[in-house]
Amino acid sequence: MERPRQGFEVIELIVDVQHCLQAYVGVAKDLNAMVIAFRGTQEHSIQNWVEDLYWKQLDINYPGMPGAMVHHGFYYAYHNTTIRPGILDAVMRAKDLYGDINVMVTGHSMGGAMASFCGLDLVVNHEARNGQVLTFGQPRIGNAAFASYYSDLVPHSIRITNGHDIVPHLPPYYPRFPQKTYHHFPREVWLYNIGFGSLVYQVEKVCDSSGEDPSCSRSVTGNSIADHVVYYGVGLMAETWRSCKIVTDPRLKEYGGEDVNGNLMLSRNPSAAALRLPSDSDANSNFS
Repeated sequence: MERPRQGFEVIELIVDVQHCLQAYVGVAKDLNAMVIAFRGTQEHSIQNWVEDLYWKQLDINYPGMPGAMVHHGFYYAYHNTTIRPGILDAVMRAKDLYGDINVMVTGHSMGGAMASFCGLDLVVNHEARNGQVLTFGQPRIGNAAFASYYSDLVPHSIRITNGHDIVPHLPPYYPRFPQKTYHHFPREVWLYNIGFGSLVYQVEKVCDSSGEDPSCSRSVTGNSIADHVVYYGVGLMAETWRSCKIVTDPRLKEYGGEDVNGNLMLSRNPSAAALRLPSDSDANSNFS
């Protein structure tokens, strides 16, 4: 495992044990950005999770976006668990100290779906500016109307897909039913391999602005879990299976604690030595 970036300070860790979800909020001083990261699906639960995505249907209207529909499970995972309140609290604390810095939201697999909803939430409900969303191997999360709204509201979004990764192909896309089918938002960057004899190179292709470029990941069959758990040569999976319950040192209680359901929220104030941006940026803060 790589060492944390120099100058990166974690200020919030949220573990929702009931739904097996984790999120981190930190500040990367060298990037002058706040980073919100969502953990993806555990490797040993991916198969069951993928099977669920074959039959899940659009079943909720997104508020304030006529015609937009989203996947209930992903929407619920972000909006109706302990994850969202913890993130918003950490964002406000970081904002108070650092001022108007960029916000970068990222996640892999189901974590990518949650990252997308988080990026949209920060823009729509908290007037965020300078927001960026970068996801890896995320599934489709809404219909074409939702994808259109999303691309307008969160234009600085990139979805990285890899080879024959199965998850970006789910839930399925049915071009003959454009009003009902799931539809990716743009912009996709597709990783694929090309070979010259014994040499194999990975290529990045920047796809069109439709969200469903037929020359990118849709040009191949989505049948690989192996391509889902490795991106840019980095394994995005746990080495061994384990439950979501974690054991904590009693000394961590000073940073937070568990609720009655065993969900954990650990918080720390950003470094008091951090340099705040010029005060005139406060008037144009990322969040209201």
